[in-house]
Amino acid sequence: MDTTFMSTRLITNDVQGMVTFYEEIIGIAAQWGDEEFAELRTQHATLAIGSTRTVPIFGAGSAEPAHNRSAILEFLVPDVDAEWNRLKNTLDVVVTEPTTMPWGNRALLFRDPDNNLVNLFAPVTEQARFRFGLK
Repeated sequence: MDTTFMSTRLITNDVQGMVTFYEEIIGIAAQWGDEEFAELRTQHATLAIGSTRTVPIFGAGSAEPAHNRSAILEFLVPDVDAEWNRLKNTLDVVVTEPTTMPWGNRALLFRDPDNNLVNLFAPVTEQARFRFGLK
């Protein structure tokens, strides 16, 4: 079987607010299916944002907004410090200001409006850049 990871979907009570937040973070416009669902499509994956009103389609109670404490949404960026300068006055909850991690990535961690953890990172060591196919 040839499996391809396509997207992560966040369920929220405020689709418009979450879409606006991620449009600012990622720097691309969302593609809307309707007022209950939108996608932000990058070159490698899609971030989908769906309303709590869509949950019963999958199974009543199968997802709850603003309850994630185990996943981190990660976005590869060219320059973490430049992103920090661009976003620091708009982020409500910053978990870690730009820091170089032991595995060679420079990272900025913050929370989105539903309290999901978001990581903007850039590989900065030679070994880390190699892992991502960067020279």
